[in-house]
Amino acid sequence: MTDAAAARPEARNPRGFADRRGRDLVAERRLVRRVSAVYERWGFEPLETGAFEYADALGKFLPDADRPNEGVFALQDDDDQWMALRYDLTAPLARFAAQNWETLPKPFRRYAFGPVWRNEKPGPGRFREFVQCDADTVGSDRPEADAEIIAMACEGLQAAGLAAGQAVIRVSNRKLFDGLFEAGGVTDPAQKLTALRAIDKFDRLGWDGVAALLGEGRLDESGDYTRGANLPLGVAATIEAFLASAGDASLSRAATLEAVARAGGLGATGEAALEELAAIDRALNAMKIDQSAVRFDPTIVRGLEYYTGAVFEAELLLETIDDRGRAVRFGSIGGGGRYDDLVARFTGERLPATGFSFGVSRLASALRAAGRGEEDAVRGPVVVIVFSEADMQHYLDAVSELRHAGVAAELYLGRAGMKAQMKYADRRGAPAAVILGGDEIAAGQVTIKDLDAGRALAAGVADNEAWKAERPGQRLVPRAELVATVRSIVEAARTAS
Repeated sequence: MTDAAAARPEARNPRGFADRRGRDLVAERRLVRRVSAVYERWGFEPLETGAFEYADALGKFLPDADRPNEGVFALQDDDDQWMALRYDLTAPLARFAAQNWETLPKPFRRYAFGPVWRNEKPGPGRFREFVQCDADTVGSDRPEADAEIIAMACEGLQAAGLAAGQAVIRVSNRKLFDGLFEAGGVTDPAQKLTALRAIDKFDRLGWDGVAALLGEGRLDESGDYTRGANLPLGVAATIEAFLASAGDASLSRAATLEAVARAGGLGATGEAALEELAAIDRALNAMKIDQSAVRFDPTIVRGLEYYTGAVFEAELLLETIDDRGRAVRFGSIGGGGRYDDLVARFTGERLPATGFSFGVSRLASALRAAGRGEEDAVRGPVVVIVFSEADMQHYLDAVSELRHAGVAAELYLGRAGMKAQMKYADRRGAPAAVILGGDEIAAGQVTIKDLDAGRALAAGVADNEAWKAERPGQRLVPRAELVATVRSIVEAARTAS
């Protein structure tokens, strides 16, 4: 190996950062466009904040260390202040609200979308850079504000392409468990966190597995032992009653609250949580939100150290398969809740807020895993084939006419022959190829190959000679009919898709 070769960098992606081509970008942009239209229709204004925030303003992931890079990507500015790429769109909103509160309309309703970055270990389907789309209301403590966010999220899921029964938003309240722990004398933060993490595994482990984790601990099938929360038996029994109500999909939202209330042991804080959920239910009913679209589920414990009241989790119910055709459970595609303490980090005064976030990249992946990716296929432009330098003016005229007529068109600018150019058009996903050879130009005609029709017809022609004789999808038309003929092909392809 020469010194020059040894000095060349290896072409590679940083771990957890993906390159995305047309199909993925089309899917994400379509979702953002549709969901943003819902947010604006509900009266939320767009807001865009910078990619970087000062590290002390982010707070959530930062450890007690000299370099604040745990969980975030951080760098030191020339004024010695640490900045970090935003890890979500909510922390920048809290900073913006605290900085501009005096001049903002109150409550302040905003939506935002864009990439976020997390300095975490990447894995299959887990990236360090991904796109989110959020909507939040800052400055309202009314449960109707939570209900509105939930109802709007339902409409956003529908706009994203999910029909009734294909997704559900599960709702609970952090204060249910706060009250239960208070009433049961559980005060150790680590013990409470262990218990909540155990409850979060209910859908995967069932009650027996959760019960073990609420008690001494659990030995899994691999032989790994997980230490338990060692909760008092009375507290664990109340949690079991909670989870029994969560497992009954036939219960209405109101009936679920009644079942949780019957479990008892909630204390004053837990009773207040039930009242808040009941108010949310009344507002959801007034907005005609179906019981199957939004369910109350006390097992939802997302945002263990982040949310202060109601919490929401959107779950995909569609059957999904992985790249090998195996059925997989996709799970959460978004979530949110009430967070009344974030702005207080800056002002010292509690400012109520509630919001919901779609993981755009994750939702796009989920829809593709459910077989919904056809509409994201990227159609290439019509390709004008080049034969001779002497006839370049004819090719340039043709491609200009198509573009001026609103048809995406490309003049082939490589140096390959006819066969390679047709293969290029096919790889580009072109709906048609325009052929202006010497014979066509002399006769005032143009040959147009309908590539979609050709592909469809080719699938049904077994005999190669018959294929050549039939020349499927090929039309010879007067040169003046170029635009009309190509447009009919493009529109037919668009209708079929």
